Amino acid sequence: MQDYTAEDVERLNAMMRDGAVIKAGDPAFVLMDRIAFESQRKLAEINNKYHTPEELASLVSELIGKPVGEGFRMFSPIFFDYPLNVRIGKNVFINSGCCFQGQGAIEIGDGCQIGHQVVFATIDHGLEPENRFDCHIAPIRIGNNVWIGSHATVLKGVTVGDGAIIAAGAVVTKDVPARTVVGGVPAKVLRTV
Repeated sequence: MQDYTAEDVERLNAMMRDGAVIKAGDPAFVLMDRIAFESQRKLAEINNKYHTPEELASLVSELIGKPVGEGFRMFSPIFFDYPLNVRIGKNVFINSGCCFQGQGAIEIGDGCQIGHQVVFATIDHGLEPENRFDCHIAPIRIGNNVWIGSHATVLKGVTVGDGAIIAAGAVVTKDVPARTVVGGVPAKVLRTV
């Protein structure tokens, strides 16, 4: 049962968008974890039965707490461990198996195509064993008309410029300039388009 307010959630979202470090066990950590578990109920509805494209758009809008852009298309299953800091633009296509670790905020611009099993990871953790559960958080921003190939991973703090392409299997650790193709582990510039 929900025992927090919309203001509590917005304070937490703003803190995470600003690049917070959330210590394991802190009230912010407990709320973040609680919201993540509550989202599992909605994800079960999305992922475990057939829905029309219109129904999927409505269900994902409900999950992220704001409307998805018009022209949204998605193939389930999809996974969010914190959906309330995610924004999806117009005419976005998300293929099956994608994972959105949205605590730090994920912004997806208009006209993006996201391939199978892409991972957006806005959190990493402390290196020292005693701090391993602490969450180091930063946003991911995907510009307009970006194509992200299957099995790519975009890490926290990365901005991808308009018209860029991320090759399948790439691990993106740094910003990607507009109209640039990147690939590899870690991703490096391959060419411009």
